Amino acid sequence: MEQSPLGKASPAKAFVFDLDGTLLDTLTDLAASVNHALQLHGLPPRSRAEVRRFLGNGVRNLMLQSVGGRLDEAEFEQALSDFRTHYGQHCMDATQPFPGIMDLLETLHRRQIPMAIVSNKLQSAVTELNRRFFAQYITTAVGESETVRRKPRPDAVLKALEEMGVQPAEAVYVGDSEVDWETARNAGTQLALVLWGFRDEADLRRLPGTDLFATRPADLLQQFVGDRVGE
Repeated sequence: MEQSPLGKASPAKAFVFDLDGTLLDTLTDLAASVNHALQLHGLPPRSRAEVRRFLGNGVRNLMLQSVGGRLDEAEFEQALSDFRTHYGQHCMDATQPFPGIMDLLETLHRRQIPMAIVSNKLQSAVTELNRRFFAQYITTAVGESETVRRKPRPDAVLKALEEMGVQPAEAVYVGDSEVDWETARNAGTQLALVLWGFRDEADLRRLPGTDLFATRPADLLQQFVGDRVGE
């Protein structure tokens, strides 16, 4: 059942944010890199709606679904490499924070509440995007790597919380997908799902045990901090 922004969730001592679809609107740049790789291999482009649906489980899964079994293993690995190269060069062409996100982070920073990013995006891209947009607020940013298992496994969330010195039950995980829902459950944190991201609202509202369905960033403050943006 949905709780109101003024529900009974416990105050959070830390926030852990998903990146794509939660903090940043990255869809345009991701779709451009997907279609660049597909074009190089003679495949038809994917629509923004298709790419949006494929997001959430890392870039390999994104490209697997985009290719749709139309390349052999060696060709797929090259297409994945082509995507990675293009996205590394173009990951900030059109990407921007969602409306209200910077005010949210400013307020949390002012309240001295630590924040982290946990993403299935490549570590290099997570580092670069955090540097570009959020470095004044967020120093812990964990992406996909060989040493940390991807979400929905809890490894990255637990690593981030350890760096911030916060126990899982004291934190809230904020995401926009069923992968984030499962990640929070596996990590033992509270959970907020945002409704401005890359999943349809009706699908998210079917996920049980969610502490908040946020329609705007300010809802996160009201629910987990007892504050309003700018106060």
